[in-house]
Amino acid sequence: MTRPDKNTLFPLENYNRLCFLKNLVKNPNIIVGDYTYYDDFEDVANFEKNVKYHFDFINDKLIIGKFCMIASDVKFIMNGANHLSNAISAYPFAIFGNGWENAMDEKSYPNKGDITIGNDVWIGYNATIMAGVTIGDGAIIAANATVVKDVAPYSILGGNPANEIKKRFSDEKIQQLLELQWWNWDIDKITKNIQILTSNDIDNLIY
Repeated sequence: MTRPDKNTLFPLENYNRLCFLKNLVKNPNIIVGDYTYYDDFEDVANFEKNVKYHFDFINDKLIIGKFCMIASDVKFIMNGANHLSNAISAYPFAIFGNGWENAMDEKSYPNKGDITIGNDVWIGYNATIMAGVTIGDGAIIAANATVVKDVAPYSILGGNPANEIKKRFSDEKIQQLLELQWWNWDIDKITKNIQILTSNDIDNLIY
């Protein structure tokens, strides 16, 4: 039985603007699952450029599951972008030194946590995902959306700030899919089921 090689950088022959992302990223704080792809209009190397304010000394992580689809110009805003919001001024005095270096003594900038993207998530063109957000399995993020809060599994979101448009399936079917976790199956089993995985006939999946 044949299937795409998860360890190939460019899985489409003669096309280098779509890559299996885990084979591209070099930053150890970006963790990507098998078969997740990134498609870029210009150069797939833009992916890490679009993970913004991702400073080593903060040590926050971008975690992306398996079988995700990430479109061109999607941006992830990490915790290095954060400023004080509950102080008189949000200005980062300390970074400029020269008498201002003690401005943050016994204080710290807000850290909202890692960005965690589930499995089988589709993130549309030019969407922005903010620090601390968790996107559930099977969710769809519309083009140009700005996601500022957690996203429920198998929901479709759009807008700025992004709001839920609808759920992809009934609550009962969503629960079935979350228990099924097809993305964790052996790749041969997934391959046997691709006709059903591209339908809405959950009950006929081959266990």
